Amino acid sequence: METSGPDDTQPSVTPPSGPRPARSSGDWPSQAADTIVNVVETVRDRTTGPLIVVARALVFGVFIGTIGSAVVVLAIIGTIRLLDRILPSSVWLPYLVLGIIFVAVGAVVFRRRNQSLAATGNSSKR
Repeated sequence: METSGPDDTQPSVTPPSGPRPARSSGDWPSQAADTIVNVVETVRDRTTGPLIVVARALVFGVFIGTIGSAVVVLAIIGTIRLLDRILPSSVWLPYLVLGIIFVAVGAVVFRRRNQSLAATGNSSKR
C-alpha cells in the first residue's frame, strides 16, 4: 500500500502573474510605514522647504534693514558733529551743508526717476 504525503492531497497553487512586491506579503506593516514616511518627507520637502527659505530671507532682510538704518542715522549724527567741530560757527552751518547735500541727492534721484519711467513706458505726466 502506497501512502500519500501531505503534498498529494492539496491542490497546487500557481503564483500570481505580474509584478511582485519588493518584500514578502507578511511584511506589510513595514511597507505601510515606509510609504507613509516617504509621503510625509515628500510633502514636507515641497511645502516647508520653500517656506523656510522665505522666512529666512524675511528675517535677514528685516535685520539688515534695521542695522542699515541705525548705521545711516549714526553716520548722519557723526557727520553733523564732525562738521560742527570743523566749521567756525554754531550748529546751523552743518545743518545747512547737509541739507544742501541731501536736496542735491534728492534732485538727482528725482530726475533719474523720470528717465527710468520713460524707459519702461510707464510715464504718466499730469
